[in-house]
Amino acid sequence: MAAPMDDLDREILDHIQWTFPLVARPYDEIAAKFAITPDEAKARISHLKELGVLRQLSAIFDTRRLGYKSSLVAMEIEPDRLVEVAEHINLHPGVSHNYERDHKFNLWFTLAVPPGADLKTEVDKFQELPGIISVRMLPTIQLFKIGVKLEMSAKREVKPSEKKKEVKNIKFEPTEEDKEFIRQLQKDLKVTDRPFLPAAEALNMTEEEVFERLKYYESIGVMRRYAAILRHRDAGFSANGMIVWKVPEDRIDEVGATLGAFPQVSHCYQRPVYPDWPYNVFSMVHCKSQDEAKDVARAIQGQIDVNEYKILFSTREFKKTRVEYFVEHKFVVGQAPAT
Repeated sequence: MAAPMDDLDREILDHIQWTFPLVARPYDEIAAKFAITPDEAKARISHLKELGVLRQLSAIFDTRRLGYKSSLVAMEIEPDRLVEVAEHINLHPGVSHNYERDHKFNLWFTLAVPPGADLKTEVDKFQELPGIISVRMLPTIQLFKIGVKLEMSAKREVKPSEKKKEVKNIKFEPTEEDKEFIRQLQKDLKVTDRPFLPAAEALNMTEEEVFERLKYYESIGVMRRYAAILRHRDAGFSANGMIVWKVPEDRIDEVGATLGAFPQVSHCYQRPVYPDWPYNVFSMVHCKSQDEAKDVARAIQGQIDVNEYKILFSTREFKKTRVEYFVEHKFVVGQAPAT
């Protein structure tokens, strides 16, 4: 049985979730920061991958800036058909997250489609599956925050203390060269002395040119960051709580901006409402227990002064992966996508 994480492992995870070094020998730089040898740094990161806590080290790209369209989709499914429907939906290559939640709308998934594809057409393909009672598409109207960081070694006070990252408003239309770059840099980074070298060679670039391109993408919002992505449950964060708020229309901008500044909130969006779904601002928190998540929600509620809200906890995880950009597959209900 693998040894559990220690305090230094947690400190390293806190660091690389936000500031993974874009240099030729990144593990040497991590080692220097934590006063350990490069071999120990690589061994620890390899161990965290083996434990399942560290899911991936890669560039995290912005779906919309790449020309993709995406939506959160809520479905009300007959309970005895839920697993069957979820498994069919999981076959779609654009579905990255798929959860059962404790609500009448019991299946929630995210779907992204490439430039030229129609989002509603793809969602409508699921309608032929038996057991679906109703479907609500909940695309982003306004994005206030996206950026998961699970605090492994320390907790911050529940207050709006984070600043929103500024990006340059430059139009981006990916060329074939951009697409190939993104295909290479969305791959999991190996734990080797010069882990960026294979991508650089495949792209006929130097490592420094790769870093320059990544930093440029980050400056214009095409790449959100280059970072470690953790498996929440393996990291001890078993309570995945979607807090949905019924915010007065004239306060949406103010409340969304404030919610996005809470370090405990990983995602925050304005989404559409329906007669049976009045909640227009969504925020995600990841906690170690449902009681902790409820405490966080109450602390946030007391500071944003919004009375009506619900927490929808995920009770089952059907799928959690990354969308592979510019790796296209045609989806047919009931068939695994061809590669």
